[in-house]
Amino acid sequence: MSLNTPVLLAVLLMVSNCAAGRPPSSTDQAPGLADCPNRPNCVSSLAGDEKHRVAPLTFCGSPAEAAARLVSVLEQLKGSKIVSQTDTAIRAEFTSTVFRFVDDVDFGFDAAHHRIDLRSASRVGYFDFGVNRRRVEEIRRRFDAASSSPAQPSP
Repeated sequence: MSLNTPVLLAVLLMVSNCAAGRPPSSTDQAPGLADCPNRPNCVSSLAGDEKHRVAPLTFCGSPAEAAARLVSVLEQLKGSKIVSQTDTAIRAEFTSTVFRFVDDVDFGFDAAHHRIDLRSASRVGYFDFGVNRRRVEEIRRRFDAASSSPAQPSP
C-alpha cells in the first residue's frame, strides 16, 4: 500500500457519502420520524437517549394554524427550503453557506396532543458541532414567539 492509497480511500469514502442522498423521513415512511443514527449529528423529539433528544414543539389552536406559523418561521431562516408539506408533515432542507452541506429537518404533527415532533440531521459527516440542536432551538424560539404575539385588533 503506497502513501496515496489512504488518501484515495478517504476521497472515495467522502464521495460515496455525498452521493447517498437524503435519508428516509416522516413523509417517506409511517409512522413517525426516522430514528437518529448512532452519530452526534442528529437530534429528534422521539429519540430515546438524551444525547439525541430535544423537546417537541407544542401549539394551541388547530394543526393548520400551527403549520402556517411553522412554515412562516422556516421561510425566515437562512438557507432553508421547504421540500414538501402535507396535512401531517413538513420536510425542509437547510444548506450551509460556505460548504453547502445539506441538513434534513422533518416535522410530524400530532393533533391529538397538540405537538409537533421533529428531527434535524446532517446528511453527511459525523460531527455537526451542535448545528442541528441550535437550529431546532432557534426554530422553537421563533415558533413560540410567533404563537405568543398579540392578535391584531379588528378595524
